[in-house]
Amino acid sequence: MKKVILLTSILLSICSQFSLANEQSDAAAAAETEAMDQEQEYQQWAEQFVNSLNYQRGEIRLPNGVATLNVPENFYYLSPEDTQRVLVEAWGNPPGGETLGMLFPSEFAPLDEASWGVTIEYEEDGYVSDENASDIDYDELLEQMQEDTRDVNPERVEAGYAPIDLVGWASAPHYNQASHKLYWAQELQFGEDPDHILNYNIRVLGRQGVLLLNFIADMNQLPEIEANLDTVLGMAQFNEGHRYSDFNPEMDTVAAYGLGALVAGKAAAKAGVFAGALLFLKKFGVFIIAGLVALGGKLFKKKKSGK
Repeated sequence: MKKVILLTSILLSICSQFSLANEQSDAAAAAETEAMDQEQEYQQWAEQFVNSLNYQRGEIRLPNGVATLNVPENFYYLSPEDTQRVLVEAWGNPPGGETLGMLFPSEFAPLDEASWGVTIEYEEDGYVSDENASDIDYDELLEQMQEDTRDVNPERVEAGYAPIDLVGWASAPHYNQASHKLYWAQELQFGEDPDHILNYNIRVLGRQGVLLLNFIADMNQLPEIEANLDTVLGMAQFNEGHRYSDFNPEMDTVAAYGLGALVAGKAAAKAGVFAGALLFLKKFGVFIIAGLVALGGKLFKKKKSGK
């Protein structure tokens, strides 16, 4: 009798284990199916998103009428409206920061993992004097910028965005006196992400304000960005009457800040804490798009012939 009871217990245990294994197998299959469905829906969304953008080349007069772009075939321009969609919907940045558009190399669509882009902005705060360009202590300025960046993080986190750590200079600031252009690059970390982000900044001084060109890329793309600096800079020109050399001290306004404030982002602080930081994220697969969880690394690649 004991042997019968023992055998029955063993059989029940085996059946229970088989049942549990089947349940686990069914759950794994259901999860895999759901993931595949989500990936397919994301791929469909991504294709529709990329195809909905208006890729422009040639001579493009920027919306404010201050400057003109001459975009060659190996680049394309997106309007301010399309740029906002890329920055917010596709790249996961907070909404609100207005731009004059964005430039991309033609070999990449905005959703390609290897893509990078250049936002275009303009601050009309007056003529920025470059008289004291050589007197700026950029190491001291970096410390202040790191503190300012930490100060905005509570608001970012409260709004549902990752905090930012300004790691340091990826390229220390330097000013070209002849061309009136200021260059620097920042290395950024968003949250705990081990892949750091590159923001390469250029400020082109004009008669009544400053043209802001911000390269958004991954840190490992720094050599590629530096190789394309001259090409991008050659596209943007102030229109006649708006150039730095057109400044008339008898009638034009002088900005209340100098070159150091341009690096620190003080000029844009009035636009709000997010826009004032002038830090953009370029990342995929870590935020919600149209209610779907985008699957990291599996990105839609737009065919070059379709742009």
